[in-house]
Amino acid sequence: QVQLVESGGGLVQAGDSLRLSCVASGRTVIYRMGWFRQAPGKEREFVAAKAWTSESTNYADSVKGRFTISRDNAKNTVYLQMTSLKPEDTAVYYCAATPIGATEYGYWGQGTQVTVSS
Repeated sequence: QVQLVESGGGLVQAGDSLRLSCVASGRTVIYRMGWFRQAPGKEREFVAAKAWTSESTNYADSVKGRFTISRDNAKNTVYLQMTSLKPEDTAVYYCAATPIGATEYGYWGQGTQVTVSS
């Protein structure tokens, strides 16, 4: 099993930056980690993902050029650096993990709130 804990959310002004962190712990070896978000009244949507042992990354079109996903394997942590934040980025942000041998995000964190005011 894997436990994921997000942190770093908060209230910021449009145009500001924020960095989210997600620390993974547990016995299962992780293959890929990603970030998702869910705004009030909307479905959860994909934001970004990165493989644990390669530089393979992908981003949603809505955040390309503004958000950067990175990792620190020694700290079992994945980050989401968010810049040029917009009010439409307001959502609860979740990290998720896919264990080696799996094809889906089977593990999820509790989420961290990001609110961007105009």
